[in-house]
Amino acid sequence: MAKLYFKYGAMGASKTAQALMCKFNYEQKGFQVFLFKTLLDNRTVKNGKGLVHSRIGLESECIEFSKNFSFIAYFNNQKFDKDKSVIIVDECQFLTKEQVDELKILSLQIPVLCYGLLTNFKTELFEGSKRLVELAESLTEIKSVCRCGRKATINARFINGKIATSGEEVMIGADETYEGLCFACYKKLIDEK
Repeated sequence: MAKLYFKYGAMGASKTAQALMCKFNYEQKGFQVFLFKTLLDNRTVKNGKGLVHSRIGLESECIEFSKNFSFIAYFNNQKFDKDKSVIIVDECQFLTKEQVDELKILSLQIPVLCYGLLTNFKTELFEGSKRLVELAESLTEIKSVCRCGRKATINARFINGKIATSGEEVMIGADETYEGLCFACYKKLIDEK
């Protein structure tokens, strides 16, 4: 059934791996999958093409989008079967409010599955995530584990081994920069700062 899905989790929750497994499952059933990721994440490019890459080694070429990208305009110029197509967006927290609105309109025709973070390292909602919470018919938390074993809910940023509480919202990084923590461990590190 065509609708807008938002699958979110803290750093290390396997969001990208799940997006790529979902893509594989749809393709195995004969669907045309339009896989998107933000141009902000330029760490993974292969042969000049954008690549969605997970920490466990799964990867796939993708369509990259910028803040000015129009999903409606893109799909107005694409041939696709409404009954056998799907849109998957990785790192959906970087979508603009307007882009989420466009994806909502497209979800009236084909399924749109968005994978990403809910909050930034300051524990505030990203613009794209906020709008997805407001519009998605399906919200699913992908759980991850803190270093202490509790559920990770905070996307902690580390700079030179120290927890960061200020700075630009967007700083692309992975395990070297971010760690999913529970609130208790996050608060303890803040208090020790």
